[in-house]
Amino acid sequence: MKDTGSNRFEVFFEEDKYTLLKNYLYNYILRKRAVENSLKYEKIDIVLEVGSGISPVMTKTHHIIYTDLSFTAINVLRQIHKKGWHVVADGTRLPFKANVFSHTICSEVLEHIRDDGAAIQELERVLRPAGHLIITFPHRKMYFGIDDRFVEHYRRYEILEMENKLKEYGLKPISIKKILGPLEKVTMCVVVICFSMIQKFRPQKHKTGQTEKIQNNKLMKLIRFLFKWANRLYMIIVWLDAKIMPRIFSTVLLMECTLQDKLKQKVINKRNSPI
Repeated sequence: MKDTGSNRFEVFFEEDKYTLLKNYLYNYILRKRAVENSLKYEKIDIVLEVGSGISPVMTKTHHIIYTDLSFTAINVLRQIHKKGWHVVADGTRLPFKANVFSHTICSEVLEHIRDDGAAIQELERVLRPAGHLIITFPHRKMYFGIDDRFVEHYRRYEILEMENKLKEYGLKPISIKKILGPLEKVTMCVVVICFSMIQKFRPQKHKTGQTEKIQNNKLMKLIRFLFKWANRLYMIIVWLDAKIMPRIFSTVLLMECTLQDKLKQKVINKRNSPI
């Protein structure tokens, strides 16, 4: 989810090949597993996932609302993932009442928003007093590089910086988990460099006949099969890297939060007060 008029992902969302392969990516699968494991023993009522794009990280419930700033992304997601509800919305101005969600999720989104404080404030506003917020974010400013610029990150975060920002808007971090380590950073830099070089020499699109389309479909099935299993195997190596490396070297972290006690009580008192 971006707050800018120019959205690089709009181009990707319209590419069939991208939507076909995106959800097999090793780093997406690891993020998804980390988020879903964090909710494994939670009593879930209704969930909000902000900035889902075409790859939501919570898919194990029907009681969920997916939002994204991109109409194209929400349209694609509605076709490939029919659970829940799909809403086009700006993360800094969510079209929901206060204190309605038992859980809110924001995975790899805040770094794309210029005013990330406004987005955090909205995530806090729509959360119930006993609710939980789960965020994942790129860690360590020193890691900011070509891959961050490619996907239009405004920033990376330090742990203390993120904790203070959450506390500023009434949220209390209760746990921090490692998701990805430095190997993932090296991998994505290499991928971006290779992708940029391929794009330069990419031939212009031309009309294809029925026979060529069938051949292309067969080729894509083979590519999808190889891509899927290559990512599953590589995912094991990246997972081990994240586990072994100290948290200071982690490139992506998951943070679980609740409302601060004072804010919880304020919301409860407001609900119980006579009209």
